[in-house]
Amino acid sequence: MQSRALKIGTRGSPLALWQAEEVRGQLARAHGLKGADIEICTFKTSGDRIQDKPLREFGGKGLFTKEIEEALLAGEIHMAVHSFKDMPTVLPDGLQIACVLPREDVRDAFLSGTASTLRDLPEGAVVGTSSLRRQAQVRRIRPDLKVIEFRGNVQTRLRKLAEGQADATLLAVAGLKRLGKEEHITARLETEEMLPAVAQGAICIEVRSDDAKTRALLAAVHDAETALCVGVERAFLAELDGSCRTPIAGLATIENGSLRFRGQILTPDGTRCHETERRGPAGNGADAMGVDAAQELLSEAGEGFFEALE
Repeated sequence: MQSRALKIGTRGSPLALWQAEEVRGQLARAHGLKGADIEICTFKTSGDRIQDKPLREFGGKGLFTKEIEEALLAGEIHMAVHSFKDMPTVLPDGLQIACVLPREDVRDAFLSGTASTLRDLPEGAVVGTSSLRRQAQVRRIRPDLKVIEFRGNVQTRLRKLAEGQADATLLAVAGLKRLGKEEHITARLETEEMLPAVAQGAICIEVRSDDAKTRALLAAVHDAETALCVGVERAFLAELDGSCRTPIAGLATIENGSLRFRGQILTPDGTRCHETERRGPAGNGADAMGVDAAQELLSEAGEGFFEALE
């Protein structure tokens, strides 16, 4: 590296930049660094370039990380900051997740100028969302609604909603809070009604596996409880071999020192849904809870459940 500054790689969207700035701020406070000591480097990923078609047609989650990870492996940056829900369960050789920040609100937000809640939308109303999970869950709750693809960053989706391209949309509460746009939220959907995406609301930091110095710096801002919960969720996702082509939801929480995990798989049309719940100790080996939950749902759903989604 030519510069002595610590370099953070990120996408260039407002939300991604907020996340990178949050990491920069936390590192600066933890280690007494100045702003000039930490540089933010932006990258345009394949997922950012593809705006007119569903990402699942082009490879899914990895499209939001590929170019940043290539820069990380090439030594152009020291770390990459990601929305954890965008991360594939298998990382490129030589990279690892070294740090997870404290989690924000995990819930989905309902946004509409037509109704106060999803259940109050008029029959046949249009809901726009790019998430296959949300599409399936909406169809399960309200099979009468029309669900359309709604791509773009938070600002783009808010604009499309204001233009009347849909009667309602769904976004992560966490992203809206981080961008200071909570006023657009019509209702927060409780997780009992709509289980969130695996790792929703969490920010992770990816580094080279051989970079012990950067890992040591990040240890000061790592949140072990969030990492434990998201680890269980990602173990569930990995066992299901989940991708953007598969509607999967999962949430782990620590309640009174005990770990609770809920998992869900659906068909895209919402007509079939399988759910499970686990409780157990919050500690080493907790990932096994996610694996066990996934195996139960795979057995319950039967052979070919996910193949039918292709």
